[in-house]
Amino acid sequence: MSESIIDTSRAFFGEVVRPILAAHFPEITAVTAFGLFGYGSEALGLDDDYSRDHHWGVRIDALLPGWVTAVQQQQIRQTVSANLPESYRGHSLYAAHLAGAGLALDTLPGFLQRTIGLTRAPQNHTEWLHVPEEDITHVINGEVWHDASGEFTAVRHTLQQYYPEPVRLRRIAHWCRYFSGMGSYALKRAILRDNPYYATITFSRAVKWAIQLAFMLERTYYPYDKWIMAHFAQLPRLAAPLKPLVDEAVELSTPWERKLALLNEMSDVLDHFMAADGVIAPHPQFAVSPTSGYRLLEHAYAEIIKKLPDELKPVIPVWEQVHWESFHSQFVDGVEMAAWDEALQLKPVNGEQ
Repeated sequence: MSESIIDTSRAFFGEVVRPILAAHFPEITAVTAFGLFGYGSEALGLDDDYSRDHHWGVRIDALLPGWVTAVQQQQIRQTVSANLPESYRGHSLYAAHLAGAGLALDTLPGFLQRTIGLTRAPQNHTEWLHVPEEDITHVINGEVWHDASGEFTAVRHTLQQYYPEPVRLRRIAHWCRYFSGMGSYALKRAILRDNPYYATITFSRAVKWAIQLAFMLERTYYPYDKWIMAHFAQLPRLAAPLKPLVDEAVELSTPWERKLALLNEMSDVLDHFMAADGVIAPHPQFAVSPTSGYRLLEHAYAEIIKKLPDELKPVIPVWEQVHWESFHSQFVDGVEMAAWDEALQLKPVNGEQ
């Protein structure tokens, strides 16, 4: 079995980079967190052959204390680059990051700000609701090899405990509303109106919301879309009843009426789980409306909303990687177009410039 890029990067840090940093920047090194975490499939341990054509390779993520200046960061990069071999265990050391050398420097406050929108762990329910699950996974994934100060480890530990219960319930309520009202109900109306465009959009979103809701019910953060099914299959309680429904639903050959029926079955699975777990009270079985479909999870939505603290009821949870996208725009602005096109595998046709 070949060595994973995390294994190689860990060895590279211990054998090559850490001695360089300790010799030239001992005070900074002592209070810096090192590891492989953050963005990229390799941080989730899910990189494959297709991952290797962009931003992939031996990599060390370093979170410096906030007092380290930009000038000092540049000195660290230059010193490390000047003392590195061209490759390590067959990997180029200038392929993993556009900045080169396989060393990604940041400050702890800066990294947290661009991933979760805060410079520290959330401290109240509103702050927790404004941090998407996908962004949290970028903080708690991967490995931390050295963190003498313990600051980054403490943030990871706080986030790894999952959302506080009132926040989890507010998120569950929101996803129930969307899955039912903007998913299964909307798909029923699209079928009635013979609107394949709207059917495609609403169906795809509904499946995604059902899967994400399963993660919330199992108190597990879901990753970004590309790898959500790999993690979904590992859910200990809901994967078994839900995954066969999802697998059949997403087949292109499955007719629209069958897709709708499968969404209704997903509704029942999720509803029964919530009742068994005490998220909602048991209730009678409801009939499917011939015009509105099966808006079952909006029953759960209303019940959960009614028992939430008043201050949480109007707060809408943030989802998708909004904090990452804000950072990404700034990052791209600082990259030369030629380097950016190369990272995108955009090559001129017939050697044109």
